[in-house]
Amino acid sequence: MRNWIGRLTIFVAGIGAGVLLMQPGAAQNRNPGLRLNHVGIYAKDFDESMSFYTQTMGFKEAFTIRDNAGKPTLAYLQITKDTFLEIAPSTPERPVGLSHIGIWPENLNAAVAALRMRGVKVDDPRTGSTKTSITNVTDPNGVRLELLDFLEGSLPKKAMDEWK
Repeated sequence: MRNWIGRLTIFVAGIGAGVLLMQPGAAQNRNPGLRLNHVGIYAKDFDESMSFYTQTMGFKEAFTIRDNAGKPTLAYLQITKDTFLEIAPSTPERPVGLSHIGIWPENLNAAVAALRMRGVKVDDPRTGSTKTSITNVTDPNGVRLELLDFLEGSLPKKAMDEWK
């Protein structure tokens, strides 16, 4: 059972290392204006996962959204100024594992238009619970790519602005 935590840890560490190591190569980016912003996972045990990522891995809790009963629906953990791990509790409809990959285009509307011109089905952006404008694309493997843009007062943007 703990094996998935080990694999996920390696995956997240790889993303973090890649983000840090690839900064000098930004001029060679073949997709200008596209950045990895976050990876979302569904956690088997939300509290255990929060403890692991904040206490063991040292990620900063940027914010947690809770339902009316006070139960967490998702949390953003900040890895770098603009890179996060999003954790949400798993359910029978949302099994443990990868939820999505958050891609932050320089211009969300232009990215949506370009994808539609390439024949990709993309819904109109909507405002999510983090006060972020989002839409989704599904890759050939069934992985959801969440394209996002930060609206005024969005929770991730606030966390990035307050990063120290």
